[in-house]
Amino acid sequence: MIDKTSLWIVIILLGLGSFGLRFVFTGLIGDRPLPAWMLRHLRYTAVAVLPGLVAPLVVWPAATDGTLDAPRMAAALMTLAVGYFTRNVILAIVLGALTLYGGLALLG
Repeated sequence: MIDKTSLWIVIILLGLGSFGLRFVFTGLIGDRPLPAWMLRHLRYTAVAVLPGLVAPLVVWPAATDGTLDAPRMAAALMTLAVGYFTRNVILAIVLGALTLYGGLALLG
């Protein structure tokens, strides 16, 4: 177990680091226009981050003690397919969620 002093030092340092990274963009250069190449790369930030957040929840879900199951894979595939073909994020999320809950109701 970590002692309370070390824990609070880590929390404070992580908070300051997170604030510093955001302040560089919003505080220091927030009032200046960004170059076109940077704006082009920033568009892909969500596309790069979301799969890293979602993939472990699909492949190693805590609800099944880390074993792969059909309802989560079906929901992930449905979300990907709907998002790819329709380019509609809300529809993809809704149909993915319905697929997950339907699959869990049917397959347990």
